[in-house]
This record gives sequence, structure tokens and C-alpha cells, in this order.
Amino acid sequence: MANIPNAPKMPLTPEEYLEVFKESKALLEGHFLLTSGKHSAQYMQCAQVLQYPERAALLAEGLASQFKEMGVETVIGPATGGILVAHEVAKALGVRALFTERENGIMRLRRGFAISPQERVLVVEDVITTGGSVREVLNVVQEFGAVAVGVGVLVDRSGGTVDFGLPQCSIIQLNIKAFEVQDCPLCAQGIPAIKPGSRKI
Repeated sequence: MANIPNAPKMPLTPEEYLEVFKESKALLEGHFLLTSGKHSAQYMQCAQVLQYPERAALLAEGLASQFKEMGVETVIGPATGGILVAHEVAKALGVRALFTERENGIMRLRRGFAISPQERVLVVEDVITTGGSVREVLNVVQEFGAVAVGVGVLVDRSGGTVDFGLPQCSIIQLNIKAFEVQDCPLCAQGIPAIKPGSRKI
């Protein structure tokens, strides 16, 4: 993971941020089908914490603090998980917020949104496991000729193993095991998997 040079300290500790998620009942236990297609016994449902504006602002301000000196002009995140994160981080940085959407399975900017060549863009997301959605957004930024200055996520559930080759930061890092379907112990026990997220695979 590429660290942010001379980044300020987070307003709260990772343990304190995790407590905010727990108080919001955002950390779920069970048998879950992830966006990546893998299975897991835990799931971080960020919508549960983002439904409270004051908590959303608290998390976003912590994330934004790591990028304040990087000349960010626009914050962008993928629909739907990244929309509120992008909006709140952009508010904390005093810049505009955009979001991408899939059209025929391809991540695009829609609704008349546009990015200028050389515009300095921060990509954000609520949760990453493999980082697939973030990479799709980074491709959109590149297609417009803009400059991706970094990646910020609320929860990195890869345990820090996903690297975008850019300065990146997360509020919380969790090392939650994810299994291929054929290796999933919960499937072996006959426990049905549910899909708590919003995106169709």
C-alpha cells in the first residue's frame, strides 16, 4: 500500500472509528455473498452508519484530513456505496462530489457529469475487498485525462493487501476472511448465503 507522505493524524483512533460502526450495527455476522463473488462470515454494511449524518460527517472528516494538502479538486465514488462517502468527503474538503454508475455493465460518468483534463481527483469508496469497483472508477478518471491523486476508503476489509499504486488511506482495516464458493466452510455446513449489498453480480 502506498502511504500518504506527511499525512496528519486521524481525529480518532481506528478503535474509536470501529466503535462508531459497532454502535450503528454496521458489522454483521452470518453467511454473506460479497460483490467479488466470494463468501464471508462477516459483512460491513456501511449504510447502517452513513444513515446518521453526524456519524457520516465524522468518518468523512477523518478520511478527508489525509488528503487536505494534495490539491484535490473533485471527489468521486462508485454508486451506490461511494455516493454518500464522496459527498461528505467533498464537503469536508470544500470541493465538488461526483459518482459513477454502471451502464450495460460498464462504469461510466452519467447525468451530465464531466471531469476536465488534468483535474485532480480523489477516488473514494465505503468498503473494499478486492478493490474492483475502485479500479473501475480510476479507469473512468484516466479516460477523461484527469489525475487521480489518491484513494480513500472507510473500511479496507482486505487487511491492507489491496494496492492501487497511489497514496491511499482507510479509516479502518479489517482482515476478514473471504472464501471462494468451493472452499467456503459455511456452504459446507449447508448455511444459505445472503447478499446484503446493492450491486448485482
